[in-house]
Amino acid sequence: MAATSMCTVQLGSALTVPLFGQLGALGTAGLRLGWAGLILLAAIRPRPRDFTSRDLLACIVLGLVTAGMMVFFMQAIARLPLGTASALEFLGPLTVSLFGPRKGRLIWAAAAAAGVVLLTEPWHGGADPVGVGSALLAAGCWAAYILLTQRVGDRVTGLKGLAVSMPVAAVVGLGIAAPGLAEHLTWSPLWTMLALAVLSPVIPFALEFLALRHLTTSAFGTLMSLEPAIALMVGLLVLGQRPGTAATVGLVLVVMASVGATRAGVRPAASSERAPAFRYEPGPEPVRRDQDRAAVCRGSQPL
Repeated sequence: MAATSMCTVQLGSALTVPLFGQLGALGTAGLRLGWAGLILLAAIRPRPRDFTSRDLLACIVLGLVTAGMMVFFMQAIARLPLGTASALEFLGPLTVSLFGPRKGRLIWAAAAAAGVVLLTEPWHGGADPVGVGSALLAAGCWAAYILLTQRVGDRVTGLKGLAVSMPVAAVVGLGIAAPGLAEHLTWSPLWTMLALAVLSPVIPFALEFLALRHLTTSAFGTLMSLEPAIALMVGLLVLGQRPGTAATVGLVLVVMASVGATRAGVRPAASSERAPAFRYEPGPEPVRRDQDRAAVCRGSQPL
């Protein structure tokens, strides 16, 4: 589920890039969030009685974080190659992974970090500072998103938490995008963004909700190290962004880190209270059923 989520996110991001010229990075982010919020709200129809006040607050905060993650990442890929922006954004999940169990976790996190460095190639310089800053802000939002998604997913049944958080993200995203979107919006990109919203974020966010019920947040964070590698390949196939030798080595490192994290990162099953074991207590010899029936018919008690 996590791997499928990453593929759909990066494919949706790559297909969104050609629309930046017409709608802008903020406009595409706002429309994707708007459609996603409407789709989930109509499909799942959450009810207030399904949430406690604390769970509802967590869903609202998750919506704010989701909007920030989407808006900042769209700003980043408008200025940086898709693989580079995804690698920088991965610093958020990588930070989450460092707080997991000590056994083997630091090794996989270090391998993933080395892969991210090779993917970004900071020694070349010349990276757009606004793009880098946007990717780092998206990284912080992504780290918070992982922690909040697991909390909401554990406490709220099904995808009801996502059906509350996504409309909140839609309101925030559309509010940010509205000033520049009204002048350039036509019917054609509006329907195109509906299809892209299903591809990302509706499908991947739903899959991540389900995946985080089976993985620890630290393992999920390290598993997300596959995303820069997937972004690199999608950028090559869809956008024609060719990786160099260092980026290829980085891809191998992040795949190794992902495999190692997945093997060690399954969440323990919730323990349930066991019923006390049955103990045989010898008692008086039971009366045979046919004697009991006969006694009742005669109006007397069985011996």
